[in-house]
Amino acid sequence: MFSGSLVALVTPFKNGKVDEERLADLIEWQIRNGTQGIVPCGTTGESATLSHEEHTRVIRLAVEVTKKRVPVIAGTGSNATAEAIRLTREAQEVGADGALMISPYYNRPTQEGIYKHYKAVAEAVRRFPIIFYNIPGRTGSNIEPLTMARLAEIDNIVGVKEASGSIDQVLNILSACGDRLAILSGEDSLTFSMMSLGGKGVISTAANVAPREMADLVNACLGTQWERAAQLQIKLLPLIRALFLETNPIPAKTALSLMSKCELELRLPLVPMAEANLAKLKAVLKEHGFIG
Repeated sequence: MFSGSLVALVTPFKNGKVDEERLADLIEWQIRNGTQGIVPCGTTGESATLSHEEHTRVIRLAVEVTKKRVPVIAGTGSNATAEAIRLTREAQEVGADGALMISPYYNRPTQEGIYKHYKAVAEAVRRFPIIFYNIPGRTGSNIEPLTMARLAEIDNIVGVKEASGSIDQVLNILSACGDRLAILSGEDSLTFSMMSLGGKGVISTAANVAPREMADLVNACLGTQWERAAQLQIKLLPLIRALFLETNPIPAKTALSLMSKCELELRLPLVPMAEANLAKLKAVLKEHGFIG
C-alpha cells in the first residue's frame, strides 16, 4: 500500500511555536523533489516534545498541504495503548492516509504485550492502515519476526518500518511474513540492502536534506536498476553518516537551517551540535553541493 521514498519530516519551530509557514514550504519542496510520502510527527519530527494540540495540528496541516498528491502517514505511537488509540483516531479524523506507530518504549512489554498493543489500536481504527515501527535502540525491545507474522494477519496492519540495523532480522521477517507485510527501511544506510531483498522503500531522515537523491535511489531499486542503485547508495553514505553524528534530528535540522529551509530551533532536551561535529556536517554539505 505504501512504497517509495517517504520522508520522516522534521517539525520546524520559531519562537517556541510550530512554524507553519516553513512546514508547508518543506512539504511542497519534498513533493517537488520526488518524495512519495510525508510522515509527520515521528521521532525526527520531535513528537516527544509536541503538545497534543500541536501534534494534531501538524498532521492536519500536512494533510491540507499535500492535497492527496502523496500519502500522509502520521506518527501516532505511544507507550500507553489508550493514548496511541486516541492519537491514531485523531489522525484518521483529520484525513491522514495511515499511521506510523513506534513500538511501546521504556515499559518494555513482552512480545504478547506488543502484539496486543497493536491489535487494540488496529481494532479501534478499522480500515485505517498502520505501519509499526521497530527501533530497539530507542524502545528497549525488539519486535520479533514471529510477532510481526501475527501482526501481519490483522487486515489494517500493512507494514513495518524496520530499524534494528540487522539484515538477519530482515531475512527472518521475509521468511515469517512473506509478502503479507511491506518492509520499509528505517535505516537510510541500509535502504539498498533491504530493498534488494524485497523491501518496498524507506522512511527516511536523509530525505529531509536530500529528497531528490533519496527518491532516485529508491526508484532505482523499485525499477531493479541495481548497479545504479548501489552507486547512489554509496554516494549518499557520507551525508547519511553526517546526519547521525549526533542524536536525530539535531543534525538534520541543523543542515536544513544551513540550507535556509527552517530556523535552527530545537526543543529541550535536544541542543545544538557540538562545534567539531558541526564542522564535519558543514564539510559534507559543501562537498555534496547542498550549501555554498
